[in-house]
Amino acid sequence: MLCVLVVAATAGCASLASPTAEVGADRMTDPRPVRDGGTLAIALKSDPDKLDPSLASTAVGRTVFAAMCEKLYDVDAQDRFVPQLAAAPPTTGDGGRTVTIKLRHGVRFADGTRMDAKAVKTSLDRHRTLPGSVRASELKPVTSVRAVGDDTVRLRLKKPYVPLLALLADRAGMVMSPTALKRYGNGFASHPTCVGPFRYAERVVGDRIVLDKDPNYYDADSVHLRRVIYRTITDGNVRLANLQSGDIQVGDQMDPVQVGRALTEPGLQLFNSPSLGYYGLTLNIGNTKGAGAPPGRIDTPIARDVRVREAFDLSLDRALINTIVFQDRYRPTCGPLPSGTPYGTGARCPARDLAKAKRLLKAAKVATPVRVRLQISTTPEDNRLGQVVQAMAKEAGFAVSLAPTEFATGLEHSRAGDFQAATTNWSGRLDPAGNIDVFAGTGGAQNYGGLSDPAIDRLIAEGGATAGKAARQKIYARLVERIRAQHTVLYLIQPTNYVSVTKKVAGLKVFGDGLIRVKDAGYAKGGN
Repeated sequence: MLCVLVVAATAGCASLASPTAEVGADRMTDPRPVRDGGTLAIALKSDPDKLDPSLASTAVGRTVFAAMCEKLYDVDAQDRFVPQLAAAPPTTGDGGRTVTIKLRHGVRFADGTRMDAKAVKTSLDRHRTLPGSVRASELKPVTSVRAVGDDTVRLRLKKPYVPLLALLADRAGMVMSPTALKRYGNGFASHPTCVGPFRYAERVVGDRIVLDKDPNYYDADSVHLRRVIYRTITDGNVRLANLQSGDIQVGDQMDPVQVGRALTEPGLQLFNSPSLGYYGLTLNIGNTKGAGAPPGRIDTPIARDVRVREAFDLSLDRALINTIVFQDRYRPTCGPLPSGTPYGTGARCPARDLAKAKRLLKAAKVATPVRVRLQISTTPEDNRLGQVVQAMAKEAGFAVSLAPTEFATGLEHSRAGDFQAATTNWSGRLDPAGNIDVFAGTGGAQNYGGLSDPAIDRLIAEGGATAGKAARQKIYARLVERIRAQHTVLYLIQPTNYVSVTKKVAGLKVFGDGLIRVKDAGYAKGGN
């Protein structure tokens, strides 16, 4: 049956046979000593969007930012929050309504401007107020930011907000040079200037981003590489071929099919860590004026009736999708919170049920086949996923047409609401709010499906204001159940972060957030 269902997607089932090379235990670091100098070429799965921390929303963009735009806080190998540009963990006051952050001393931006409390306030205020800022909805609980002397900032909140630290360990915590912000204004993305081991040199959209070692960096003596080049190579086969030839040294977000092949290459090593995110499908039920705007009415069967969306969900076999599309190297899921984490709900996913799906379509009184246009990216991985979904849904009474779309264009379509259904790949966050709030909350900047549910909004607010772990777990279990009942995002797969690297390179770090950290990377002393 497997071959019958997916022959088009696999181009012959033999080409996607079960993997013979097994991935070992999680591997996030390579501690071998490295020498100074050299250029590191990293292949990205897609082209990043704007290199502006206030406006950016792609995982590949976060990978580039990790080398040039440090945050107030970061994540370590144990998935803990640790100070980065901050000097210590934040302290709270006034019943959790103030958050005070001490800053690291002796820090300069790539343009030589000194980083102080006023500079941090400038960036945080920009994140909160810049038109089009994706960070604005994230930082909505913050009512004001005040510089207290040169080395301290104090945030005032409407009410206690537990996820704030997690946000400040992501793009909302990135600090930009106030000099560059004033000089370049809306053109900052073409001249990104932050604090980091590397500084921006050039970008050719769709091809490469070049960063050079920053002599102004506060820990420049620990940086070994002279230059890092991020190249956009969407096809995993091409990324692997470039690794084998030596044209690149690091392949990011490697397709599970290529992971199996790379494991047999003696000159390559694999970094792998459990992802905090998910793969899924987003269904547009109310995004008529753009993400973040009030939802409108969309007159399609899948938008009008939750029973049609549930039927679509029930037509899909997550375990089979994992086998065919992802070589059983990931795991099936049906919620936004990853298993193996404190807030993973451990909910059992519904089995594929064609009979129930057909009954739901009949009860909804819709003409079959129900036509659904599914936007997919142009990667081989998304093409396989799209064709498997197409074949499975057909058996339940859906006619899915595929719309392969270049990544950046697809992101624009999703933001604008110019889609019926779209594949979704979220890299994930440590705090559960980071996987839910902006996607499922009314007015969320990445709520591309236009979902608006007062019950979900209340639970989101309750989860954000509740500090106790056990109490939050109960809230998020209810929240996930409510989100799943809407079937606006069909959560399918919890991935693994796979990064293939030549053995000539050491010092690289890849943690649970999936970001490639190159500060300590370099070419290994003594070769392999």
